Amino acid sequence: MRKYCIGLLGALTIATASAVEPGDKAPGFTLQNTKGEQVSLSDFKGKLVVLEWLNYDCPFVKKHYQSGNMPALQEKYTGKDVVWLAVNSNAEGKQGYLPAAELGERSKKEGSKATAVLLDTSGTVGKSYGAKTTPHMFVISKDGEIAYAGGIDDKKSTQSASLEGATNYVANALDALIAGKEVETPKAAPYGCGVKY
Repeated sequence: MRKYCIGLLGALTIATASAVEPGDKAPGFTLQNTKGEQVSLSDFKGKLVVLEWLNYDCPFVKKHYQSGNMPALQEKYTGKDVVWLAVNSNAEGKQGYLPAAELGERSKKEGSKATAVLLDTSGTVGKSYGAKTTPHMFVISKDGEIAYAGGIDDKKSTQSASLEGATNYVANALDALIAGKEVETPKAAPYGCGVKY
């Protein structure tokens, strides 16, 4: 119990610096999805793209999936021609890592509606973005720039009740970009469990 609490407290004191900042060109990548297919960021040129760093065993991620919040967001925005890529950068042998087939099955079980769930076992892509937590969210504009980077919302809690009244930065960024407006909050502190590189 003590170890778990220390880990949880540590998760809440994550540094806010990131490898990419709003306005930067999004680093390109090619990763394998859970079906064994290669997926490249360049495949989605001219589209809005969400990157969601993922670890289904993280209590913060559990909050968003078990409440249905994350699948509902994925479904809503992929229905508006947004590409949603969930990325698992946890290294093999570390908590949160799953091989492709198991990750695919777990994603179905969790109700994921992401366009694709990608494996970044080497951590190369996660580190290029400066992904520090699960979830850590990035929104990429149609011209390939980082439009938002940070936490999914402003409630740093593992409790589903915290979703009520939360400001969802990702939804706000997507709504603004879809409407051709500026993103009001392009950056916020990420929170969650540390990515297990």
